[in-house]
Amino acid sequence: MNPLVMMMLVMTVIMSTSIVMMSSHWLLVWIGFEMNTLAIIPILMKNHTPRSTEAATKYFLTQATASMILMLAIIINLLFSGHWSVMSMQNIMASTAMTIALTMKLGMAPFHFWVPEVTQGIPLTSGMVLLTWQKLAPLSILMQTSNSMNINLLMTMSLTSIMIGGWGGLNQTQLRKIMAYSSIAHMGWMVAILAYNQTLTMLNLIIYIVMTTTMFMLLIMHSTTTTLMLSNTGSKNPITMIMMTILLLSMGGLPPLTGFAPKWMIIQELTKNEMVILPSIMAISALLSLYFYVRLTYSTALTTLPSTNNMKMKWKFEHTKAMMMLPTLFIISSMMLPMTPLMSTLM
Repeated sequence: MNPLVMMMLVMTVIMSTSIVMMSSHWLLVWIGFEMNTLAIIPILMKNHTPRSTEAATKYFLTQATASMILMLAIIINLLFSGHWSVMSMQNIMASTAMTIALTMKLGMAPFHFWVPEVTQGIPLTSGMVLLTWQKLAPLSILMQTSNSMNINLLMTMSLTSIMIGGWGGLNQTQLRKIMAYSSIAHMGWMVAILAYNQTLTMLNLIIYIVMTTTMFMLLIMHSTTTTLMLSNTGSKNPITMIMMTILLLSMGGLPPLTGFAPKWMIIQELTKNEMVILPSIMAISALLSLYFYVRLTYSTALTTLPSTNNMKMKWKFEHTKAMMMLPTLFIISSMMLPMTPLMSTLM
């Protein structure tokens, strides 16, 4: 793709997300979502393969449907209240339609079917943008309208997303699909605490974006797309193998690592609000996600790709793909647990 065209598309994606996050008028919010959809589609299919074209088509149809439902909710709210303010959403029908539209854009269950398919069909860099940056705009609107949302509907969708995000990734061998199911599960954790403590939602979102970006950077550096290719990482670059192992355990939420902090704080906050069964089911469902993270850890660190070569190490070549800020992002995504109280205080 022409670098100038690519720069214009990236600037449009950034500007459209900023418009959605800063607007207090429903029409501007809807225009921002439409600009974002139209700008991200060429980025998703920049390789011009039939698979990427199919993925971009699925993404467009899903986002167009969500935008239509969003406009329906905006019109119902306008007819009921008489103004375009984002903060006001008093009609139950408008609130429900708004929740469905935004969760469809986020890829939460039961509207999650497009996320693994689209992520699998696009390049790793586009997948990184899809699973990180594209979550900002819908989550910001959900946070602004959380006071008028149906809490029971949000909790049901959150719990379903966590369970499907764990179950869906169990039998997968494609790393992009595994990252997509991981995204579905993490979205469930974020939305579950949205109505009670938005600071924890922000903290979870930041940690999720940092961990997912770091993981995709490691995959992009070695062009790794399957679990079988992970077993070759140790012979190519032992340091990358160690980083990926620790990062996968952090994404699973094991206690000494950064990924444990948001899950711990969310369960604690839900328990404070006199909920016991819901956080218990969420914690048990998180074990499903932890299983496939540990399986990836096993493929990365404890197995070796079958080879006729007697040497333990492969020839090392200089990396042509420069990964900026990778050491810093790795430290944040794995060793920031002691700093969690300070982070939550600052937010």
